[in-house]
Amino acid sequence: MADTKPSLLLRGEIPRLIDEWQMAPVLWDAVRFEVDKRGEPGQFILTGSAVPADDVTAHTGTGRFARITMRPMSLYESRESNGAVSLADLFDGQHDIEGVSTMSIEQIAFALCRGGFPATIGKPDKVALRMSVDYVEAVINHDVSRVDDVEKDPTRVRLLLRSLARNIATMTTMQTILGDIESTETTITDKTFSSYYNALRRIFVVEDMPAWSPSLRSKTAIRTSPKRLFVDPSIATAVMRTNPEAILQDFEYFGFLFEAMCARDVRVYAQHNDGDVFHYRDKSELEIDMIVQLRDGRWGAIEVKLGQKQIEEAATNLLKLRAKIDTKKMREPSFLMVLTGGEYAYCRKDGVLIVPVGCLKN
Repeated sequence: MADTKPSLLLRGEIPRLIDEWQMAPVLWDAVRFEVDKRGEPGQFILTGSAVPADDVTAHTGTGRFARITMRPMSLYESRESNGAVSLADLFDGQHDIEGVSTMSIEQIAFALCRGGFPATIGKPDKVALRMSVDYVEAVINHDVSRVDDVEKDPTRVRLLLRSLARNIATMTTMQTILGDIESTETTITDKTFSSYYNALRRIFVVEDMPAWSPSLRSKTAIRTSPKRLFVDPSIATAVMRTNPEAILQDFEYFGFLFEAMCARDVRVYAQHNDGDVFHYRDKSELEIDMIVQLRDGRWGAIEVKLGQKQIEEAATNLLKLRAKIDTKKMREPSFLMVLTGGEYAYCRKDGVLIVPVGCLKN
């Protein structure tokens, strides 16, 4: 029997074996022993879409399992970005970039409303857009309560998501979100809010971007509030019941959604390079949309601008940040980038890189 069990696992029969395990623990122990006996790394990939309840006893997997966060697909993974500019290359000092994005503003609007969930890629437009709405409805009515087995009011969950969607890519405080909810004559306590928000975080719906704390030349107070983001911008458009045509008529909100989509992609690319993504804002109101910092200390700064008219202002902000950094305590930035919805990738005379989101990859 022991000789056959590894081949069963390799043929993808894990669900059936789990069913058998519930009836025959000895069989499961034999299978587990054979897998361990081989002693080879990287044999299996185990995935899940939610966090088990707190009272579930489970093996920590220390030394045996490596955990990674599975994110929605980036534009490069969905083959909408041509990948002409590599984040890894930029960290290695290769700034002589060039590339042409084929993504129009209309295509960008559709991509962010469709989202990066694998099941939506390649589907007819109407079907793909509907799938994001169905996902949000499932979160509101089922998933958010299942994560900790505590029943949650769907009306409050919906109002919380709508407030987060209206304030996406901003440092909106909890008090502002509570005020949004209570303006509809729906009451919610701080404790309830925290419970709901934590549940949304645990099922990978929201993922705030933490603040960056660099070493500066002067004693400048740095804002520490997180930036409010979903794991995918399509969650915001689905909960707001909007579509590509509608956001094209509201360019200001389109800009916030575009930043959220860029944050999703940069997080994917940074994770590939063993890095993390932060945002920066200080008391002088200097704000940088994203800071990518690698584990070896290298870092780069990114400003996100949907239109071409704001590139000059964004480049100025990036240069201001570089001037503030205390280079005796930390490195110079590996790159300064304006990530845009435009067409051409190039390096300016001042060293600031202009990169269309349709040209970026890991």
